[in-house]
Amino acid sequence: QLQLVESGGGLVQPGGSLRLSCAASGSTLDDYSIGWFRQAPGKQRELVATIRGRNTNYADFVKGRFTISKDNTRRTVSLQMNNLEPEDTAVYYCNFQDRWGPGTQVTVSP
Repeated sequence: QLQLVESGGGLVQPGGSLRLSCAASGSTLDDYSIGWFRQAPGKQRELVATIRGRNTNYADFVKGRFTISKDNTRRTVSLQMNNLEPEDTAVYYCNFQDRWGPGTQVTVSP
């Protein structure tokens, strides 16, 4: 029974950084694709980054600011977010094997 729980969200000023983590239980990460998504009010959920093995992909709007990584042993997937902008404000979700965590709120505001 796979469960995903995100953590690390919070309030940060523009230009600040946050590190999000997604803890997976009930399954190993293996070589499945794991993704970080985000959804702002009134907008569609959008893909932020994915990782499969050592391969990573990023949405264009990340602009080199975010880095996705994983720890197979600890079954965690992280998203390092640097130089945050107000437009990054959203609920961030991790996705693995078509399952979602409850999300963690990221708010970027002066």
